Amino acid sequence: MYCVGVHAQQYDLLLTNGHVIDPKNKLDATMDIAISNGSIAKVEKHIAVSSAKKTVDVAGLYVVPGLIDMHTHVFVGSKAGQFADGIYSVSPDDFSFRSGVTTVVDAGTAGWQNFPLFKTQVIDQSQTRILAFINVFAQGLITGQAVKDTAGLNAAATTALMQQYNSIIVGTRIGHYDGASWLPFTTAVDVATSMHTPVLVECHLPQYSLQDQLERMRPGDIITHAYEAITERMAVVDSNNNVRNFVLQAQQRGVLFDVGHGGAGFWFSQAMPAFRQGLVPNTFGTDLHRFSMNAGMKSMLNLASKYLNMGMPLQDVITRATWNAARALHHEELGNFSEGSVADIAVLQLQKGLFGFVDAAGKRLDGDQKLEAALTIRAGKIVWDLNGLAAQPYEK
Repeated sequence: MYCVGVHAQQYDLLLTNGHVIDPKNKLDATMDIAISNGSIAKVEKHIAVSSAKKTVDVAGLYVVPGLIDMHTHVFVGSKAGQFADGIYSVSPDDFSFRSGVTTVVDAGTAGWQNFPLFKTQVIDQSQTRILAFINVFAQGLITGQAVKDTAGLNAAATTALMQQYNSIIVGTRIGHYDGASWLPFTTAVDVATSMHTPVLVECHLPQYSLQDQLERMRPGDIITHAYEAITERMAVVDSNNNVRNFVLQAQQRGVLFDVGHGGAGFWFSQAMPAFRQGLVPNTFGTDLHRFSMNAGMKSMLNLASKYLNMGMPLQDVITRATWNAARALHHEELGNFSEGSVADIAVLQLQKGLFGFVDAAGKRLDGDQKLEAALTIRAGKIVWDLNGLAAQPYEK
């Protein structure tokens, strides 16, 4: 007796006819993607519609791994005037999926004392995957004002917390410090070195020169707000519109540059000449928080669209929003469509028309293309469907 061991509907969801871009696996073609039990089951030119319980035709759209936002503040709570457990942070699910983002990385809003609260209050309650840098200061980022006191530094406690939550905490973070001591910086580097993780270096370190910061950073460490022009930190581009030599040397050593747009972190006056001279961002962190989301930043796709209109090829834009971020975080299980990887997917529409993009200085760049999230899938489940692609047609 002969029996064929193939079930008629072996996949839960099938995306057909989309243009797949997967930088890790060097895919850039029209392909189908099958999903089963929340994971990528198959990526091929043609997969039989009969093999899936549900099929969504995404012809004319780009299908990419779920976007990874490298810089956010999502330790939302009820405290006025605060980022940590406060209203200055935002709830990630309210903003992630509508922009194709399936993973956000909190940029050190919590410190070693209040990270457990962050985990139970936000991380465990969210559909969005939340990873986090841990702030070297005990209470993390409170009001956003720089601190001078180093009393809350505790390398042992920070290390122990990272060991306890090693699947969530991706590295240490230093920023918003106004003292002259290098102890906070070296503590962040020392702890990260012991845990084999990167350091996220933010600006708002006015007593440290930019050159000193970059020279103390290791290959794989990340500087965010890379294209900022504020008084607290020397800009990467000088008054003659040339990228400073020590900045290029840091890039050559392997220091990673994140946009960190935020409310003040991205200026065309810096980003444009840097882009033309090869200081291209490795990742597209948005610095999402209460004050940036309705200003020039708007969303990760708006930021990505700025670089599209600055001249970055679409494939390079997707690389920075997905696989580059996964590698920078040492989470290479994310940001790709390898068989068995989690089915985090962004289906994007590239719109053509007349658009304007605004930086932190209120300057506008005119463009003719813009990315928009048509469909977002998190762990195999559709969590955003702008135009009802997956919905049944209404019949009167």
